[in-house]
Amino acid sequence: MPDREDPGVHVLPLSVEHGGRELTVSPTAVETERGLVLIDVGPRGAVGSLTVHLESLGYELADVWLVVLTHHDPDHAGALADLLERTDAAVATHRAEAPFVTGERDPLKGSADGDRYPPASVDLELVGGVRIPTLAGPMEILETPGHTPGHVSCYFSKGALLVAGDALVADGDEPLSGPKPEYTPEMDRALESVAELATLDVEHTVCYHGGYIDRGSDRIREISEHASE
Repeated sequence: MPDREDPGVHVLPLSVEHGGRELTVSPTAVETERGLVLIDVGPRGAVGSLTVHLESLGYELADVWLVVLTHHDPDHAGALADLLERTDAAVATHRAEAPFVTGERDPLKGSADGDRYPPASVDLELVGGVRIPTLAGPMEILETPGHTPGHVSCYFSKGALLVAGDALVADGDEPLSGPKPEYTPEMDRALESVAELATLDVEHTVCYHGGYIDRGSDRIREISEHASE
């Protein structure tokens, strides 16, 4: 787990039912002087498992003061409204993602029957370059669009740690791969985002699908170079 090398960063793998199948996803909790920043929350029904994880770390759900959504997909944001009923957390996401979260627009990859997850308020609209102070050093917001219009990733330069959201995945045959084409409407743009990530000093990566991976810049460059061939 990355908290061995990056004190204050905790991956929270959750096994949940989503879309009629069992799914493992990896929200990430980051310690700050104010409490916890939670990067993504999981699909509907995930709050109970999140609570158990946080209690094992010595925290309560109420200690979450900020939720950062990497993007609005249901498996990342579906449990947000439920979480907000139990906490006073603020919600931050990219300005291009906010209308999908608040209900002004339906999710791009919602369920076939149109039953979207409950809308929730967005308090802060993020842009690239924003830095949030944490106990693991500044957490920089990176704009990594393509998987969705305003997808963001989070970078901790102090520990050379990338929390990639769905800009990269680690649940396939390769230990670390690019975004999945079948779930990425703007694949060319997503690969441009991967190329930008390849310029960073990354030693280890957290993918929402796949969790913590002890791979970084070298592998990300391989993914980018292979995509451009």
